[in-house]
Amino acid sequence: MVDFKQNVVAMVYDFDGTLSPEAMQHYGVLPSLGVSPTDFWGGVKAKRKEKSAEELLVYMREMLRLADAKEVQLNRSKFQEHGRGIEFFEGVRDWFDRIGQYVSSISQGSDIVLEHYIVSSGLKEMIEGCELAAYFKEIYACEFLYDPYGHPDWPGRVVSDTSKTQYLFRINKGVLDVNEFINSHMPMEERRVPWDNMIYFGDGDTDVPSMTVVMANGGHAIAVHKPDSEKGEIERCEKLLKARRVDYFCAADYRDGSDLDRLVKGTLSVIVPRILLRKAIYELKPLGPL
Repeated sequence: MVDFKQNVVAMVYDFDGTLSPEAMQHYGVLPSLGVSPTDFWGGVKAKRKEKSAEELLVYMREMLRLADAKEVQLNRSKFQEHGRGIEFFEGVRDWFDRIGQYVSSISQGSDIVLEHYIVSSGLKEMIEGCELAAYFKEIYACEFLYDPYGHPDWPGRVVSDTSKTQYLFRINKGVLDVNEFINSHMPMEERRVPWDNMIYFGDGDTDVPSMTVVMANGGHAIAVHKPDSEKGEIERCEKLLKARRVDYFCAADYRDGSDLDRLVKGTLSVIVPRILLRKAIYELKPLGPL
């Protein structure tokens, strides 16, 4: 008998505003360029509007332009070095171990695999350098191409709010290598991570396409906001809930016993028994002729 393959739970995270309180560029890159976040992003938005350009491409270009103008070295190792300075919401640092232990505790000795993924419009090089990088099975994010001297000279990948959904399908189908074609038909029973084994974490409007895809296919989506959020942020989350883009929303407090911790564990307590039931049904032997 072929082993049951759909025993994987995928927890998929946006990064900025979801795991980290600020845009990752605020931790090292922009200070090294001598520019404030307000001035940098204000300039990016103005250029985007003036040129009718893609904002992600504009911000990547502006970082390089500023670095060259100020003779500040930016290369892969520098981005990773800046990534080591990224700060996280409370509880994030031990979240992955604790959630792994919880899944093990409710798996009844069965082999349930828990995987964590990043799908972000931030910089892959910085996420690779952060202290939690080893927990992520894959990091899908914007990244640069580098010239023979190690200088970033062109965007190699751009992950926009809508293109994020491609990577959800990659996780769903188990086609994680970005060089492999993703659009071929694959029957639902052959997909490595069924949609209802997936939980997506995001913090705002840029996550709506991903939340919509996951929820429409029977998966789970969560909106988080800063613990000290202003009224506008809460109202944005409320709109996502009313529109059925998310199952629930709460503060980005990942500590043991927080609302987020309790609700995610509740969600996992639905997903894991469902996997165990499917596995038991799959492994039932045919009765044979009567």
